[in-house]
Formats: sequence, C-alpha cells, structure tokens
Amino acid sequence: MAAILPPSMLGILGGGQLGRMFAVAAKTMGYRVTVLDPDANAPAAQFADVHLCAPFNDAAALKTLAQTCAAVTTEFENVNADAMRELARTTRVSPSGDCVAIAQDRIVEKSWINKAGLPTAPYLAIESVEDIQVDLTPYLPGILKTARLGYDGKGQVRVSTQDEARAAYANLGGQACVLEKMLDLKLEVSAIVTRVSTAQMAVFPVAENSHKNGILDVSIVPARIAPALAASAQQMAQSLAEALDYVGVLAVEFFVLDDDSLVVNEIAPRPHNSGHYTLTACLTDQFQQQVRAMCGLLPGRTDLLSPVVMVNLLGDVWKEDGREPNWDVLAEAPNAQLHLYGKKQARPGRKMGHFNVMAATADEALEQAEALKDTL
Repeated sequence: MAAILPPSMLGILGGGQLGRMFAVAAKTMGYRVTVLDPDANAPAAQFADVHLCAPFNDAAALKTLAQTCAAVTTEFENVNADAMRELARTTRVSPSGDCVAIAQDRIVEKSWINKAGLPTAPYLAIESVEDIQVDLTPYLPGILKTARLGYDGKGQVRVSTQDEARAAYANLGGQACVLEKMLDLKLEVSAIVTRVSTAQMAVFPVAENSHKNGILDVSIVPARIAPALAASAQQMAQSLAEALDYVGVLAVEFFVLDDDSLVVNEIAPRPHNSGHYTLTACLTDQFQQQVRAMCGLLPGRTDLLSPVVMVNLLGDVWKEDGREPNWDVLAEAPNAQLHLYGKKQARPGRKMGHFNVMAATADEALEQAEALKDTL
C-alpha cells in the first residue's frame, strides 16, 4: 500500500468532536481535510479546508469525497456502511465498510468477537418475538440492548425477570436486540489498537474507565490492574484487529471480572473517548494514529509520558443560565490541559469537552482531577 503524504486531502464522515480532533491532527501533520456533516455548525468544520454540509448518504457529496480525497475515514460507527463500501471503489477507505457494519450491529459484533476466540458475556440474540419466548434464566438479571444505533447508554434497559425482559422488548418496538447477562465486575478497561497491516500494529496503554448514567466520566491511565492483565487486554485487542483484517484505530472495551478474567464488552471502529488522554500523555495521540493508518504510514510509538486522568465535561457542568464553567481553576493548574469541542449549546449529557491531568502517579492525578472538576 503506497503511502499518502502531505498535502493530500483527507476526508472524514462526521463532524463532531472526534472529527474535530482528527482534523486538528491531520492539519498539524500537513494534510488538508474535507468534512462531510449535515450540521452547519459541526465542530470539525471549524478546522476543515472543505465542509460538505449534506446528509451522509448524499450522492453528490459522496462523489465529491471520492474525487477529491486520497483517503476517507469516519468518526462514528452509525454512518452508512454501504456509502463507505461505495467510496472504497474509487478511493482508500479505513476502516472498511465491512468492519463498520460489524460494529453497527451488536449481534454481529458479538459473533465476530467470539469467532476471534475472545469471550463475551453470555447473551441471547433476539430478532423476533419468538426468540424472547424461550427460557431467559441463563441471561438474567441482564441488560436488554438494541442491536443497532445504541451509544452512551441509549437503547439499554436493565431487566431482572422474564416478564420485565419481554415488556422491555415490546417497549423498544420489537426491534432486534441482545439480552446480555449482567456480570459481577471489578472494573472496566479499554485498549486502543492501531493496525495498518499484520506487521504494523501499535497499542496504547490500557485505560481504567468509570461511567455515570451510561456515559464515560473518568479514564485513569495506567489502569490500576496487574501488568499481566493489562498486557492481556492489549493482546486481545490486537487479536481482534487481526481477525477483522482491520485498518485504522480500533477501541476495545473490556469488563474485568472478580476473578481477574477479561470479557470483551464492545468495540468502536474509530478513536474513542477513553483515548483522549493520549492527546496529552502519549508520544503519539490516537488521532495522529488515525491519520497514519488511513495514509498507510507506520503507526507512531505509543509510549506513556506520564500517568494521566481524563475527565469528561458534559453540558451538566455549565450554569443554568448558560454561563461557562469556572475555567480559571483549570487555567491555573500547570499540569492540566483543557480541550473544548466548539459546540454552540450545552445540554445535560452532551459531551462539551474534557480535561487531562498529568501527575507522578495515577492516584495523584485522579485526586487532583476530581478536585478541579468540583470547583468548575
């Protein structure tokens, strides 16, 4: 695969915060950027050379991408996989439409994870009313999740009994779902791998993640787990990327069970919220890796320069009258870095930015990060 070098034009489907940080990385590396997003105020458009303000399946916009971009990627998995396959006929696309399609459907995704020899929580694929009439005991208590279009805790219902599961399925409109058994967790971690080819892979240090209301709240790096367990998570992420013949940045989320075994929760075919710490604390960040992978370049080194904690900033932090949080406290912390996403309106639950805190140890970084957030 021939390398794509600056000042080539790179395209991205999606103009949210991940697209924005991709655009910053690509521009810094000397590339030009075209963003396709229907939102006239898309955060990524502020850094793009070209903003195609059109639906993701717009034929004319996709044709423009194919004709003007040396390579195209995506910032989210709910993009039209067929559109990516069509683009791949005339330009380089990573990850492939086939890989994105796998990540779009929990049933297909879990099947692929198991096919790669990796464990998932026990689950039942529910694609019809008949499927949920069986004995559900092996999967209870559990979480009923829509097979498609679920993210940040959306499309998920906790159920304890068979009657609750069937009622929840009906309330979700009878669409395809997965009933996943709830496991006794010690904690959750993630590993982000960059793959260009079998011989060209790099994986970031494992992050320890905590969530609130289904949305990532804090990532702690290095994860406070045994080194052998972290190495196992990294190896499993690489094995999955290899099984998928994946090209690009792939995030793999894991459950750590009480016996210190690892179970794959889900994958994301793109840079991930839990990888934002790399912007501050790694030799190469996850968005630079995204650029390098799509351009056929060797992945950069992923050395951790310092323990770090990433804290998500949701719209809940903004004042009720719309005023900004007290940024002074972050500006006056010399080991903290604030990243805002350029979104016009703050809403509860909406990701507006994040900040990273670097310190001598992960525990010190966490203590300071929590104190800073409390004073915003």
